[in-house]
Amino acid sequence: MRLAILAGLGLLGACGASDDGETLQIAFIGEPGDLRDTGLRLSPPAQQLRAATAEGLVSLDAPGEVIPALAERWIVTEDGLSYIFRLRNSDWRDGTPILAEDVRDSLNRTIRALRGTSLGLDLAPVSEVRAMTGRVIEIRLSSPVPDFLQLLAQPELGVLHKGAGAGPMTLERKGAFAQLELLPPEARGLPMRENWRRGTRELTVRALPAEDAVAAFRDGTVELVLGGRLATLPLADVGPLSRGTVRLDAAQGVMGLQVVRPAGLLADPARREALSMALDRETLLAPFNVAGWLSSTRIAPAATAGNAPERWAGLTLEQRQAIARQRIAAVRGSDPATVRVALPPGPGSRLLFGQIAEDWAAIGVTAMLAQEGQAADVEFVDTVARMGGRAWYLNQFACRVRRALCSAEADQLVAAAAAEPDPVARGTMLAEAEERLTALNAFIPLGAPVRWSLVRGDIDGFVDNRWGLHPLSPLAFGAT
Repeated sequence: MRLAILAGLGLLGACGASDDGETLQIAFIGEPGDLRDTGLRLSPPAQQLRAATAEGLVSLDAPGEVIPALAERWIVTEDGLSYIFRLRNSDWRDGTPILAEDVRDSLNRTIRALRGTSLGLDLAPVSEVRAMTGRVIEIRLSSPVPDFLQLLAQPELGVLHKGAGAGPMTLERKGAFAQLELLPPEARGLPMRENWRRGTRELTVRALPAEDAVAAFRDGTVELVLGGRLATLPLADVGPLSRGTVRLDAAQGVMGLQVVRPAGLLADPARREALSMALDRETLLAPFNVAGWLSSTRIAPAATAGNAPERWAGLTLEQRQAIARQRIAAVRGSDPATVRVALPPGPGSRLLFGQIAEDWAAIGVTAMLAQEGQAADVEFVDTVARMGGRAWYLNQFACRVRRALCSAEADQLVAAAAAEPDPVARGTMLAEAEERLTALNAFIPLGAPVRWSLVRGDIDGFVDNRWGLHPLSPLAFGAT
């Protein structure tokens, strides 16, 4: 197959997809070095490369649903505490058989290495990984995790053998680009098929700053741009022909402002709450013209927290701002009340800052945008959920993860819930943990994170989904 390889960013406008239609050109929004990240703390582009070349027991398809990967099938016990997987009859890239012992050892290494991260906290209910026979592996949990298979499909849990994964794709690096190609079916333990390459295509992946990625899409150099966020959303308007090319995921997760300097005006939880009360979330993203965005005043969205009510549900915006204004005035005196906000670079951040500054001005607070290198009072948090469930949201603010303003008592409750088999008791613990975090007012929730892509035409293998995640291997099908 012929592949157009670009010598550098200066040649972006000179090349596009190959003439035979067998290469799909993809750009991730990021920095060129992101594609070379290794280890377990991976950039989003590197996560996608890991998932494409080192699948786990299960993986995600284009709509974000769990599908078989190294495991061809599995069963879950009625109590939800045991997952038993049967591995497919396949080999590692070096020709040795894939055995349960290999998978067990790889998963145990990864789980140990993830300690101290939010993903490591999500994996806390895993009590044992054991090889039952050569091709059967069991994972035992201390408490049920409804979305545990979704958790196992995360790129970091891709299984490695001697530093390499089992596919489903091979990767060849060519300068700043990654070339990906599907492995033959027989190399993945599937029946041999003649002419299996028919209907497939290679992928050429690069990482580019947002403006360069959009420019490359506009001039036809790339056909798919992934990894867009709120900060870069205004760049996605590519002109009068853009209708249908900008795709927004109804993503789940957290987006808001984390208090990182609880001093002065922000030393008191009630004044931190005042900043949150003052925000008009219903109009916050009006400048972006994003339909269907879900705002939230909660750490865990209402739907995830058993349809719990939003905060201050009985108060109008004017009433909330009046209360907030009184709290700020009580301590401000004649001194100006200022809060310095750190936001990621991009035109979307400037629009968001304008909305926040206007709402805070209504209560007597001046918002200032922190410049690069300046200390901030609050900083932007924007993370797509790895799995459903209240525990994931609470783990994002654990002391071991954020190390800013946090609640050790809430962490203890979440940890106890991870070891509690009774669902009622577990739910009570998580609700109490959220109450403690909410009372701390260390996080100002805004709503669901925003993720966008640019898609040329109707590319098979691309589907909007709630995880804001678009696996690479499904994109290798559907060549014309």
